Order: sequence, then structure tokens, then C-alpha cells
Amino acid sequence: MAMSVQKKGRSRKALKDLLPSEVNISDSSSLVCDLSKDDGEGLSPRVSRKNSRKGPAKSKPSLSEAEKSFADELLQLQGRLQQLQLEKEKTEGLLKQRDEMLKQKDEEIENRDKEHEKLQEELMKTQKLKEFKPTMNFPLVKSLREKDQDKNDKKKSKGKIGDQKRKPCPAYVSWCKDQWNDVKKENLDADFKEISNVLGTKWKALSADEKKPYTDRYQKEKEAYQEVVKQEKREKEAMKLLEEEQMQKTAMELLEQYLQFQQEVEKEGKKARKEKDPLKPKHPMSAFFLFSKERREALLQEKKTILEISKIAGEEWKNMAEEQKAPYEEIAKTLKENYNQEIKLYKQKKIEEATTLEKEEEEHIKVRMQEALQLLKKKEKTDNMIKETKENRNRKKKAKEEQIADPNRPKRPPSSFLLFSKEARKQVMEERPGIPNNTLNAMISVKWKEMNEGEKKIWNDKAAEGLCAYKKEVEEYNKALMENKTTPKE
Repeated sequence: MAMSVQKKGRSRKALKDLLPSEVNISDSSSLVCDLSKDDGEGLSPRVSRKNSRKGPAKSKPSLSEAEKSFADELLQLQGRLQQLQLEKEKTEGLLKQRDEMLKQKDEEIENRDKEHEKLQEELMKTQKLKEFKPTMNFPLVKSLREKDQDKNDKKKSKGKIGDQKRKPCPAYVSWCKDQWNDVKKENLDADFKEISNVLGTKWKALSADEKKPYTDRYQKEKEAYQEVVKQEKREKEAMKLLEEEQMQKTAMELLEQYLQFQQEVEKEGKKARKEKDPLKPKHPMSAFFLFSKERREALLQEKKTILEISKIAGEEWKNMAEEQKAPYEEIAKTLKENYNQEIKLYKQKKIEEATTLEKEEEEHIKVRMQEALQLLKKKEKTDNMIKETKENRNRKKKAKEEQIADPNRPKRPPSSFLLFSKEARKQVMEERPGIPNNTLNAMISVKWKEMNEGEKKIWNDKAAEGLCAYKKEVEEYNKALMENKTTPKE
């Protein structure tokens, strides 16, 4: 009996630990289902307890196995509950992030709507103003869409255009094209890879004289291709330069014209209608309008308003018979035929004008191309001049550095003006102490200019003596250098 009491206590403790803290009402149903799936293994302890009181003592090992299985099931349920709690926390975090994202998107949509409303208001204001029509010829600069269309057209028409822009085939490829059919006839069952391997071995076995015609042809084609590419690059660079200059000029002219336009709008304050083509033929009147034109004169004499006249004319036209309408319809037909003929002539004139304009544009493009090439030539000349000057400066710097590097090299003597300025500087500094350096140099140069040739001769003679001595020293120095170079080092 003691053993049976202890078993009951153990089973109750496990259930008490589970029910209040960790198991929900929703989870209890899953617990029951899990227990029922195991063919009644979880419920076997209670049944065995009742039978154990009446039955023999051989049921002890079966009870211990049931308890173990029940404990394992409880542990599994606890693990599942923990997993569910973790998943719940993750889902809550994801939901919070989603809410924040939705709030941000709502704010962005509101800001966009506000900006859209502002733009619409500005558009309405600009539409109310008079249309700005600049009185100037814009440079023929293509838009981005036109450039994209040109690129697509070039890609489509690559096969139709001559072979000038195509890259030349290498010598090996052109030789393979010539030898492919022969090798294919010899090896009918061979694949592409096998034929290419055969051709590769044959090419390697060829001598330089056999390869020469293909290599020469490739070099000629390559040179021609490079010349074409260089010319295209030059033209593009030239056009870019010209476009930049023209865009700057047009921008300045447009600014001036727009400022004038704004002043005129402020003065007038009226809407300007779009200008119609005066040469375009007017649309003919219909039969009803011809009838209403005749009736208007009689109704105006009766002092009727415009609305009343239109209503009366409409009612009368509806009530009229076809015989009465016939003369008006005939006149309308003749007017329409004349209008159609005039419009045909007008359209033909427009087409001719468009063709002439296209020709003028082509000529203008040619002129612009020449101007662009001239600009490019000027730029190249200036660039070459700059390069030459930089190279000369670098050479002079290097020569000076070489001269300075050798301490034994004799120094160049001062000129006649420098000899005079040394003594003149001392006199001026004694006469006017504290004088600035700029004014001092200016006074010395003025004194030198005011001197006669006789006075300058003294200083010139001193400078000549110094030069003669310098030349002798340089000759001796050069001789010594040559001797040092010729003598072998020990």
C-alpha cells in the first residue's frame, strides 16, 4: 500500500507543476491529443494503479515504464511551449517593425501630396502668364531621347553601313576562314572543337613567309580602322567644344530676353493668345451656319439678343424641309471642295519648306563641324605651346640644379646695372634711412636711366672685365672636367 501511495503522489506533482504556470487552456487539448496518439501509453498508469490493488505484485516494472514515458511527454510539451513563446516574441517584434514602416510610408505619401499640390499651384501661375517665345536660333544640340534613338538606329544599320568601322579580323582568324571548308571535307564527322584544334596545329606549323600575307592584310586593315576611329574622336571632341561655347552664349541671350519678357508681362498684365498661321486656309461654313448668317441680319433688326437668335435659327433649321435646305447644302459643298484644294496646296508648301529647312540644317551642321575642327586645332596648338613651355622650364630647372650642385663651378659676374645699384643703394640708404625696398629700387632705376653714356661706360667696363675673367675660369673648369672624365678610376 505504501508503494501505491507514493506513485499517486508523484503523478499529482507533475500535473500541478504543469497546469498553473506553463500550460494554457488551448494547450490542454493538444496535450490530450498527444496522449491519445500513443495508444493509451500516457493513460496506462492510472489504469494500472486500480488493477494493482486487486492484481498480483508482478505489475511493478510496467508502472515504472509508464511513468518514464509520461515524464518524457511532459518535457516535450514544455519544450514546445518555450518554442511557441519565442516565436510569439519574434512575431511581435516583426509586427512592430511593420507598423513603423507603414507609418513612415504614410508620412512620405503625405509629403509627396503636399509637394504635388505646390507644383500644381506653381504650374497654374505659370500657365496664367504669357508664353515666353525667345527670338533667337537655338544651337542644334540633340536631346537625350534623340541621342538614344540615334544609337538604336546605328545599331540596327550596322550591317548596312560599309566595313570601314568594323574591327579587322586577326591573321589567324582570316586564315581559318580560308582553310575551314578544306579541313571540314577531310574530317566530316569532326566537331567544331576538333576542327579548331586541327587548324591551330596547322597554323603553328606554318612558316613566317606563309603567314606574311595574312599578317600584312591585318596590319593594313588595322591602320585604316584606327584612322577612322581617330577621325571620329576628333569630330566628337570638336563638337563638344562648339556645343559648350554655343550653350553659354544662348544661356546669356535667353536670360536677357526672359528678363525683358517679365518686364513686359508686368506692364501688360493680359493673356496672350497663340499666334495662328495667317496663310492657313480657314475652315468652310456649314449649311446651318450659312442659313443662320442670313437670318441674323433680320433678327438683329428686331432687336433680338445673340442667345435668342441662335435658338430661333436652330428651331427654324429643324422645322425646315429638305428642299429648303438644299441650296445652303450645295453652297457648303462647293466651299468645302475649295477648302480641300487650298489645304492640299498649303500642305505641299509646308512640306517644301520643311525640306528646305532640313537642307539648311545639314549645311549649318557642316559649317559647325568646320568651326568645331578649327576650335580643336586652336586648342591643340595652345596645348602644344603649353607643353613646350613646361618642357623648357623643366630643362632650365634641371640645368640650374646641375650648376648649383657643383660648388667648384665659377659663378657668373654681375651686370653693369647691378654693379651700379650696389653703390647707389648705399648712398640712398644713408640719405633716406628706413625707405621701403620698392621705392628704393624705383629710385635706382630712375637714376640709371638719367645717366649719360659716358657715366654708364665706367660700369660697362667693369662688367666686361668681370665677364672676361668669368670666361677664362669657365674654360679652365671645363678642361678640368674633361680630364677627370677621361682618366680611368682606380
